[in-house]
Amino acid sequence: MLSVMAKKTAHDDPLAPVTLAVGQEDLLLDRAVQEVVAAARAADADTDVRDLAPEQLQPGTLAELTSPSLFSERKVVVVRNAQDLSADTIKDVKAYLGAPAEEITLVLLHAGGAKGKGLLDAARKAGAREVACPKMTKPADRLAFVRNEFRGLGRSATPEACQALVDSIGSDLRELASAVSQLTADVEGTIDEAVVGRYYTGRAEASSFTVADRAVEGRAAEALEALRWSLSTGVAPVMITSALAQGVRAIGKLSSARGGRPADLARELGMPPWKIDRVRQQMRGWTPDGVAIALRAIADADAGVKGGGDDPEYALEKAVVVIARAARSRRG
Repeated sequence: MLSVMAKKTAHDDPLAPVTLAVGQEDLLLDRAVQEVVAAARAADADTDVRDLAPEQLQPGTLAELTSPSLFSERKVVVVRNAQDLSADTIKDVKAYLGAPAEEITLVLLHAGGAKGKGLLDAARKAGAREVACPKMTKPADRLAFVRNEFRGLGRSATPEACQALVDSIGSDLRELASAVSQLTADVEGTIDEAVVGRYYTGRAEASSFTVADRAVEGRAAEALEALRWSLSTGVAPVMITSALAQGVRAIGKLSSARGGRPADLARELGMPPWKIDRVRQQMRGWTPDGVAIALRAIADADAGVKGGGDDPEYALEKAVVVIARAARSRRG
């Protein structure tokens, strides 16, 4: 199943005469094209697909490509970066939008900015089917993308697994999609955080957050082991101090927040609901003084790894021990 993960217009027929894919997320743009091509080839296995860059669509080219054929063959004409078309070619496309040919599906890929906006407006006015393919700059959008990928493949993954995958892979949607595909191919049953950890524990983000999680849980020995392993695999010390800071700040935020349902707290604190539950478990041994002590230790470690000390590894180990001790301050 092709999961485009994008908002579409009401008439969502991939074989509509014109599809307008708008945005700058390459994976989603490619999927918009793939969805149309797959639908066309399902209707006619011999569908001819022409995939063109702006410079390949000269004045008159579109008329040639869309002229009636003796064999009445179905055709998909894809125009990439349509905002870069020449003024004369844009006139051709606008004229075509007014009277699209039968058995032809035109797919216009447009970045969506001010450049070439006249063509964008004309396609919308002509009633083109539209697929939004925006860059996913927010972590919440990438998390939703991963959930959608698993759902599209008919598989179940826990919220923690989805978040761990985003933390591990980062912002590249192609890599995220590839990771989901690999996990669903290799793993049976529900995919959980432990599975993601086994596959992607070597990733810098994943290993640094493992250090932070063990430290704020008061598990000093495990945190130090994860720290040494991370450093030995080339994780930058600044990534570890960043993860430690995020972990302790999350505990500070939640401990000072008003009580309420995870969903309400998530909105208030800017965290996903599943993380609220995790931080609640992690904060059981913490006190406000412990949070302050831990943040000072992290600030010292950050200065140490950024050139303020001679031994970044020692600075991090010291911070991890202080944080783990602070995590047990209420108990001890």
